[in-house]
Amino acid sequence: MLKQILYLLAVLVLPLLSFGSGQENALFLKGNTLYSKGQYKDALIAYSQLISEGSQSAAVYFNMGNASYKNGDIPSALLYYEKAHKLAPGDDDINFNLKYVNLKTTDKIDEAPEVFFSRWWRLFILNFSLGTLAVWSVVLSLLASGALIFYFFAPSVGTKKVSFYASVTLFFLGICAIFMANRQVDYFDSHHQAIIFTGSVTVKSSPADASKGLFVIHEGTKVNILDNSNGWIKISLANGNEGWIKQPDVKEI
Repeated sequence: MLKQILYLLAVLVLPLLSFGSGQENALFLKGNTLYSKGQYKDALIAYSQLISEGSQSAAVYFNMGNASYKNGDIPSALLYYEKAHKLAPGDDDINFNLKYVNLKTTDKIDEAPEVFFSRWWRLFILNFSLGTLAVWSVVLSLLASGALIFYFFAPSVGTKKVSFYASVTLFFLGICAIFMANRQVDYFDSHHQAIIFTGSVTVKSSPADASKGLFVIHEGTKVNILDNSNGWIKISLANGNEGWIKQPDVKEI
């Protein structure tokens, strides 16, 4: 268990210790400059180059969503906002833009009822980004270590007690931050989703062209991916409806 905790901590912290190259920063600034000039397609090219070079961040995807929206490309805007949301699920700007652009889609799908506790737990673990949880886990661990060291050199019994209990509390909070990060990663790993990129798609009862059509969905709709078979994917909607569509009709988040 301790080994797993240390491994997860390393995975969370190492990205914080690495800084983007000068070229990456230059590309990001170039994209921002092009966006401010209204050259949205060129801005997307600059941001896309950043992504292709392995520099993924909520800020880059958020800006790509904004540029796509300005270009009138609603499906791409939603795709990039969703990618940004996965990296920073508690970001108010990202969540606002997601809700706003979803209003521009054709399909208005009501979500199936969710148990209160399940909904509360989901909102709780998605309240902070992985980066924020990583910072808190490191800070709390360092403070706990400092309190423990102070415990060994404290001049009085009373001070020793305070520093000991402070150390235990801080270590516990640090582990909680790591646990939340682990649950958040697990949540997104278990929720494979995609955005419809075809104007209108007939959802089939089975993975075959000749199968019965169940209902129609349109570009911009978010779907859950349940299964795949020979170029077809089984999807479900927020209201619980399920069916099969062709792989090229969607782009995975």
